Parts: sequence; C-alpha cells; structure tokens
Amino acid sequence: MALRARVRRRTRWRNHTGNQGVDPLRIVRPASLREVVELVREAEAAGTTVRAVGSGHSWSDVALTTGFLVETRGLDECPEGPPPMLHEGADPDADGKRLVWTEAGIRLRELNRVLHRRGLALSNMGGYDAQTLAGVLSTSTHGSGIRFGPIADQVRALDLVAAGGIVHRVEPREGPTDPATFATRFPERVLVQDDDAFHAVLVGMGCLGIVVGAILAVEPLYCLREVRTLRTWDEVRADLLERVVLDRHRHYEVLVNPYERDGRRLCLVTTRDPVPCGRHGAIRMRNPLVELASAFPLTPRILNLVLGLWPRIAPRMIDTQMQAIARRSYENVSYKVLNIGNANLLTAYSSEIAVPLEGDAHVRAVERVFEVAAQRRELGEAFHSSAFSLRFVRRSPAFMSMMHGRDTMMIELIQLTHTEGGMELLAAHEEALYALGGRPHWGQVNTLTGSHELLASMYERYEDWLAVQRRFNASGVFDSPFAKRVGITVSRFEDTS
Repeated sequence: MALRARVRRRTRWRNHTGNQGVDPLRIVRPASLREVVELVREAEAAGTTVRAVGSGHSWSDVALTTGFLVETRGLDECPEGPPPMLHEGADPDADGKRLVWTEAGIRLRELNRVLHRRGLALSNMGGYDAQTLAGVLSTSTHGSGIRFGPIADQVRALDLVAAGGIVHRVEPREGPTDPATFATRFPERVLVQDDDAFHAVLVGMGCLGIVVGAILAVEPLYCLREVRTLRTWDEVRADLLERVVLDRHRHYEVLVNPYERDGRRLCLVTTRDPVPCGRHGAIRMRNPLVELASAFPLTPRILNLVLGLWPRIAPRMIDTQMQAIARRSYENVSYKVLNIGNANLLTAYSSEIAVPLEGDAHVRAVERVFEVAAQRRELGEAFHSSAFSLRFVRRSPAFMSMMHGRDTMMIELIQLTHTEGGMELLAAHEEALYALGGRPHWGQVNTLTGSHELLASMYERYEDWLAVQRRFNASGVFDSPFAKRVGITVSRFEDTS
C-alpha cells in the first residue's frame, strides 16, 4: 500500500483521554523507514513541521504539531537474533545483558510478548504497557526501583531520522556497532559514536527527530512477587529517611492519601521482588473484584458524580480505594506484575514531578503536597480524587531526563478525568514543588514555560543538549507548539526589509 493511501488530511487527532487535541495538515502512518525519510523531506520542502506520536498516552502537548503528524505504530518489527553490525564482544554487553534491536513504534505490550518467547525481559518498566517504545524513551518514562534508571537507560543505540531525512545511529563512544560494517552496509546513513550526542538524543521529546529504532539491553526472563501493605505516613516517612527499604527491594513504591483521617494518613506500600517462576501455590491474579470494577466503563463516571455532589467524601473514598487493593500478594512474569492491570482503564490524567532523593528533601516535598492539598481544600473545596504515588528512580546520564544527575523520587498526582478544579490543583502542586528542585515529567500535565530560563535552571546540561538539538533539527522541521511553549524553539523569522 502506498504511503498516500495511509494519509488522512485535516482530521482531528486527540490523545486517549481527550485532554489534548490538534488539527494537523496530515495524519500519516508510515510502514517503513524509507517512508519516514520521504515524509521529513517533504515537510522541509513545504516549509512545515513533522512530529511523531505513538499510542497517544501522553497527557501533555509534547507530541502535538500543526504540520504532519506521524503515527509510528506501523514501525513495530523486532527481528529474531542479535542486532546486526555489532562489533565482536558487544553481545552480551559488559553487564552480561543480551542486546536486541527493535523498531521504536512497537508498543511495550507487544515487545514484552516477543521477548518472553525468546526467554528475555526488560529490566524494568512503568505501570502501563500500551505506550510505544519511542514514546517512553523520548519522555523519560520510568518504573520504580532505585537500582534502575528510566527505561531510556536500557538503550545502547538509537536510530533517528533527523533534519534532511538523514538517518543517524547514535550511541556512546564505545557503542556496540562496528563502524566498518555499518559504513559498508549503510553508506547513506551516519553513525555517531559520541557520549554527549547519545545522552542528548536519549530523551529528546521529539525535538531532535523521529526515533525509528533502538538497541536495548535486556535480561533473562524472570518472575516477581508483589506485596501490598497498608501503612501510615509516619511509618513510611521514617523508612524513607533511612532509605533501607529502597535498597532491600527490587521495586518499591507508595500510594499516599493527601488527607489525614482519624489522626493518621493512610499509605499503601507496594514491593516487588524476584521469585522462582511457577512456584506451587502462588496467586497469579490480582483481586478479581477490583479488576472488574476498574474495567467497568461507568466506574469513573460514578466516582466523578459522587465527588461532584459530595466533594468532602474524597478523603474517605481514597482510603477505601487503597484498602480494596491491599488484600493479597501476586506472582507472575515480570512485565505482568509491573503493569498495574485494569487500573489503567480508569479515565484519568496526572502531573508528575521529580524531586531530589537526598537528605530529607524528598520527605519535605511530600509534606508540601499535604500543605497545598489542605490549603486548596479550605479555600475552595478543591479535592484530590485519587491517592498520589511515590516512585524511586536511579540517576540518569540522559541530559533531559527528569532523573539527570540525581537519584530521584517521582511524585505522581493523579486525578479522575472530570475532577472539578483538578487541573488547577495540579498546577498549584507543580508550582510549589519547583521551589524544592522539582522537574516536571515531559509526557504528563505540566505548565512549564520558557520564562525565567527555567529549563537552564533545572538541567545543568541543557545548553549541551540544545547544541545537539540544533544540529539534528537544523531546518526546524521538528519544531512544535510544545517546543515553543517551553522555550526550546529559536526564532526563525527572516528579515524581509
């Protein structure tokens, strides 16, 4: 099928929750690298822009464009065997991990299935598996476990279509690709083996080009046991200050009720640790009643209706939600345990802020959330409709990762889609957490702007990232409303006098 047959013109695009939308000139779903290259060149020749989207899971405007919107889900191949063109000794790598090459439009759900058939698995992932690989890499999406950086840190090389339609493979200086073999097989492509370039393109928010492929470091298939335990904030606070729990468990995260009830603030602690696969007597499903209720289409509407009529019921409702999912352990292969299940089907949005995990800064950040929640409750009966989560991520070398240069605690503030005053409440939290070193998640609701040199103040390697971005986006074909909002885009007005 020709590319033109897969083009929709002047069709509105919306993300999966409907809070972001755009009317691009075209929506295109290429099925090959060649088609992506042609599309970038056509956009440049026409003086318009191009932007890639995956599953539309992002709640921010990071993927929007008024030019050509590229849906990458047609680029979803993950061939058998090790990646081609590797130098001798690259697979396995220095950490003993196997290398696989995959097109970047593949959803994590399909990638996990492919890896499972080969006896392999991702080292870590977030709680949702319907995102495309390119999307999770470009926004520094993460899981929870202080031994692991964001998913982008599992990448050993990226294939990127940059300005001019030039295809680059970008990897560290000691990357896995053999230059001579690469030059012979792909003389029209560019191999970039440079640490700064690699750490810039890893988390690019779509501003450097279209990510079409990646070499990932994966490990042998493994299983996890998930345990969920009710605790109080005072108990969790003490554990977080000691940090022993973060080292004791492979994965550790917390749900926290923003509100105090009966003299205590309830938390739900989730730990996930390796166990032998197929253990006799293991529980291999989550609470079926909770899973059924989460999948029922009217559940979020009912919750929003109740909260709209009686907003002060929110603190009790949040306690009840956590109590309902704290009843049993769960064991399965890693990617099924890391995926939080049918809770992903509830229509919601969130803002997520990265704060430094050092001293007591992370604890002070949580208590600042309590203060803002109490203030908004008192001033305007604006309530959270969900608990907020705490997840823990190792520092990342990626220049524009929220975890760059520091171990990080991610505070995800979740709201049901129709929560009254929900967006304004998230904006208040975001502003308050900036003062404590917070960095917003690129793919979630945020109000970050280019004013006051905010990006440069948040990211110490921003200027280095910007230099690489200017190089790969020399024509401005990957500019976007998002890039303009946060101050990445440079002025391209011509002097016509």
